[in-house]
Amino acid sequence: MAQKKIASLVVILLNLGALLTALACPYCPYPTPPSKPPVLPPKHPPKVAPPKPPPKVKPPSVPKHPPHVKPPHPPTPPTTKPPTVKPPYVPRPPIVKPPHVPRPPVVKPPYLPKPPYVPKPPIVKPPYLPKPPYVPKPPIVKPPYVPKPPYVPKPPIVKPPYVPKPPYVPKPPIKVPPYVPKPPVCPPPLPPVVKPPIIVPPTVPKPPYVPKPPIVLPPIVPKPPYAPKPPVVLPPAVPNPPYVPKPPVVLPPPVPKPPVVLPPIVTKPPPYIPNPPVVVPPPLPPIIKPPVVLPPPPVPCPPPPPKAVPYPTPAPETCPIDTLKLGACVDLLGGLVHIGIGSSAKDVCCPVLQGLVDLDAAVCLCTTIKAKLLNISIVVPIALSVLVDCGKTPPAGFQCPA
Repeated sequence: MAQKKIASLVVILLNLGALLTALACPYCPYPTPPSKPPVLPPKHPPKVAPPKPPPKVKPPSVPKHPPHVKPPHPPTPPTTKPPTVKPPYVPRPPIVKPPHVPRPPVVKPPYLPKPPYVPKPPIVKPPYLPKPPYVPKPPIVKPPYVPKPPYVPKPPIVKPPYVPKPPYVPKPPIKVPPYVPKPPVCPPPLPPVVKPPIIVPPTVPKPPYVPKPPIVLPPIVPKPPYAPKPPVVLPPAVPNPPYVPKPPVVLPPPVPKPPVVLPPIVTKPPPYIPNPPVVVPPPLPPIIKPPVVLPPPPVPCPPPPPKAVPYPTPAPETCPIDTLKLGACVDLLGGLVHIGIGSSAKDVCCPVLQGLVDLDAAVCLCTTIKAKLLNISIVVPIALSVLVDCGKTPPAGFQCPA
């Protein structure tokens, strides 16, 4: 409402201002209207238009089709609306308000007086200490100037005289001995296997069914009646003790440190040692190895026919010594496949196999060859020939156990 009154008051003041400006000078003369310019004769004669021809009169139009006459509209019968029946008036049930329950009174805590005002102690400033006297820094002593040693040029590099390469000598072809097939191995006949009869245990009938006893639940004990908790009684509030300020900390006066005087640094240049000339030795002539001729492998004799012996329980063939001792011997045998057997294989393998029987030595070599994952069909013949050189005679037709 106050804004509307202010707006209407502003509009009235604007209208009054416009009216006062209009009535401010009622006796002031009005400005005279400007005079009309004199009418001059036309420079050119006026143009006269030619007379227009008479308008054409159109003949009366005859309608092509007779006018369409609409038939008379039949009168609409009067409509009667059924009377509206209003339902009987049913009064609304009265609104029943719940009874007024007064709010519990607000219990304020007891008034506690404020502690007495204790003024803060004055701030004690440390005593003024004058600045220590100014001590200028010692001058920097530079080492004396040492001139550089005179330049000594390096001696020229003396290259050895050129030695031409010897003529190329092709290697002789390696003679491979002819292939000798192995004799057939005839295993001893196996005795017939006799299986023991299967003994089925007698069937034991099941015991008769015994029903489980019914489950007896304990009686239900009713809960005790609800007992409200007693109100919590708080102890009276104890006022805080008065504030006691801490005493000020008095620092000792600072003691200036004496200046550190460093001795002058004197560097001595190392004596100049010229590099000796590089002398390249002449190249050695190539080493020509003599061709290696492999001896023909010994042809084993065919084994005698096996005798009929009752089937014994076969004893497992195991190596009686540690196979790690034969590792260097087997590595050397694996490298002699394409070269041939020399004295180095005997020197390495014979001391290790010295205390073993012929069959045990062959089994130990087979076990070590399998552990090294070497080709058994190639390395085993070389290993058997080494055993013969060491004084061991393996059985005829020996093969590594599976």
